[in-house]
Amino acid sequence: MKVLLKSAKIIDSNSKFHKQTKDILIENGIITQIAKNISKPNKCTEINLDNLHVSNGWFDTSVSFGEPGYEERENIANGLEVAGKSGFTAVGLNANTQPLIDNKSAVEFLIRKSAETATKIYPIANLTQKAAGKELSEMFDMHNSGAIAFADYNQAITNANLMKVALLYAQNFDGLVMSYPQDNSIATLGYVNESENTTRLGLKSIPSLAEELQIARDLFLLEYTGGKLHIPSITTAKSAQLIKNAKKKGLDVTCSVTAHHLLLTDDELKGFDSNYKVMPPLRSKKDNKALVKAVAEGTIDFITSDHNPIDIENKKVEFENALFGTIGLESLFGSINQVIDLEQTIKCLTENPRKRFGLALYKIETEQEANLSLFNPDANYTFNESMILSKSKNAIFNGKALKGMAYGVYANGSILLK
Repeated sequence: MKVLLKSAKIIDSNSKFHKQTKDILIENGIITQIAKNISKPNKCTEINLDNLHVSNGWFDTSVSFGEPGYEERENIANGLEVAGKSGFTAVGLNANTQPLIDNKSAVEFLIRKSAETATKIYPIANLTQKAAGKELSEMFDMHNSGAIAFADYNQAITNANLMKVALLYAQNFDGLVMSYPQDNSIATLGYVNESENTTRLGLKSIPSLAEELQIARDLFLLEYTGGKLHIPSITTAKSAQLIKNAKKKGLDVTCSVTAHHLLLTDDELKGFDSNYKVMPPLRSKKDNKALVKAVAEGTIDFITSDHNPIDIENKKVEFENALFGTIGLESLFGSINQVIDLEQTIKCLTENPRKRFGLALYKIETEQEANLSLFNPDANYTFNESMILSKSKNAIFNGKALKGMAYGVYANGSILLK
């Protein structure tokens, strides 16, 4: 299969073609030529798109698809198509299924599901058996089967000794442990940020302290044990500062932030729209600004959608009873491209997460495998339900102005476009 990308601006700081507009010829999955003007070969598909930019393939490290167990929310086949058309060549799939991803068979099942697709699944397996927070899962076996990290999705590990043992044990195979940042004894039954807004609305709140206390605990444990720790979905200015300080001390810690925590605040809750009910909760404008700054300076290592489809029966209900979660693959690039520099955005979607999770790195040069995201960073539009490709429609950015749109991907020897 031959594909010719015409007039594509290359965004790859590790390539000699960085920021240059070139034609790119791909043959059987390999970049064979990059030049100012390439004539279309015989039996070749030509791609000519408005303001086409290309980068190495984007990797979203926090995605849920539902299958197995919650196929009414999303299935893997459609989820992978959504991801590909949204610019992602790889997704880290959360243990947010039934049955859970707490054994090697479950890991292998998910990997097989994406064997022939443009977008690949990389399972994030459960840290504890049945996500119960009591005993460690079969981490070594699942690592050998292809699990890239270990986490109980959006569930805090309350037992500090269990987290200590996990960090120690994972060092035997260079495993990455993830810890959801919430102290449940502080959060109790809250479901929104603690603020004047939510107090006026009469909603049960979670103070920032719940997140920051858990992060401080985990960083103390990491300093004691060594090993590798990733803290997903941080939301507060103080959380970013704690992690910045830990990095200065030489601790092997990374963190991520969701797109919606960079742009949206608990001001959105005034309409009691359950699409804004997410966990961790939306915080303040001050936190937004601090998180954007932390991305720019490298304290926050990568950005995720935390894509979590929820069926209408569990989302279009009273705010208090609605399940947490938003879809975000379709809107991720268009949202963060408004507040983060383009080169930093691409770094946060490619090189940084791939290095941390041990995935292959790519370079846009000849004789290299083509693993590419195709996009237009200057497209301005209002995101609406007609743009949602997911089965579930619980989109936190529905009705929001975005800048930047993905065209699709070329990966695994195939092209997938909207």
